[in-house]
Amino acid sequence: MGGISDSALSDRLTELSRAGLVTRTVHEGPPVAVVHELTGSGHALAPALRELTTWARDNLPEQGCRTAG
Repeated sequence: MGGISDSALSDRLTELSRAGLVTRTVHEGPPVAVVHELTGSGHALAPALRELTTWARDNLPEQGCRTAG
């Protein structure tokens, strides 16, 4: 994943997991694989995040609004 360090990504995923928005599952290897998935609460945020993205695209200067997808 580009644009974020491994350490920062790990920190964000840990925060999201603690907030109950994602689950973390470790699949023993080799190689070991870690999978993060949205919980029901995480999925429930999708409509609000889409609206926030739309607002940001409409109201923030282009260089100040970086969105995925």
